[in-house]
Amino acid sequence: MQLGLGSYAFRWSIGIKDQQPARPMTAFDLLEVADGYGLSVVQYADNMPLDRLGEGDHHRLYEVAAAKGIALELGTQCFDADEVSRYIVIGHRLHAKIMRVALDAEDALVPVAALAESLRPLLDKARAAGMRIAIENHFNYPSPRMVDLLAAVDDDTLGVCLDVANSICAGEWPEETVRLRVPFAINLHLKDYVIIPDTYAVGFSIHGVPLGQGRAPVAWILDQLSHCPPEMSVILEHWLPKGADVDQARAQEKPWLDQTVAAARDFIKGR
Repeated sequence: MQLGLGSYAFRWSIGIKDQQPARPMTAFDLLEVADGYGLSVVQYADNMPLDRLGEGDHHRLYEVAAAKGIALELGTQCFDADEVSRYIVIGHRLHAKIMRVALDAEDALVPVAALAESLRPLLDKARAAGMRIAIENHFNYPSPRMVDLLAAVDDDTLGVCLDVANSICAGEWPEETVRLRVPFAINLHLKDYVIIPDTYAVGFSIHGVPLGQGRAPVAWILDQLSHCPPEMSVILEHWLPKGADVDQARAQEKPWLDQTVAAARDFIKGR
């Protein structure tokens, strides 16, 4: 398995919604961080939209990454055909093998047959660019429906970006999500979480922790992926809460990643 860095490991330093730092981390900054850890992949997700860069920057990003021995992957949140087509062009410039997209609640309202039909021409474009599309299980797209979609499309160019925690929001525990989606996995998002009961017993909250310090059954998850090719990327990210002070959250992203990378190396050792 190839350990990689996802841009969501630095959501607060990159900036998200109304939380924008004075100097946002750039795509080139993320490469430097990954290189510092000796990671072999960087995946740029929708929080670092590469369509805001020009063609020259895309080529330069690839050249810098190639000199460091880092493979690039990219992603977008949207299933809009124009946007996905635009990202396929960008991915070709980056020599990317994986483009991650996400389905969510509004996509769950679209009939599977209609969604499958809209995907097919995009898969033709991705295949021509030497790329596979990996659908991430985002918060509110249920796994059984995802499996139905993959069966309807029936194309090896389409697979799953398996996130180990997102589908808790859809009422699935990670074990259920993994069992349903692992046969289609071509990319893995690895993070950890805890469940904290409310002080007054009126529910609980779920939030992230560094890898290996929470409830995610990481070793078991990796065991389920033993059939996957050794070059499959394992993208490290985390759910670091903003808390009361976003500057403090930004300061914690690197220490959290220190712990996550160390734990990930221990988990994949010998696999």
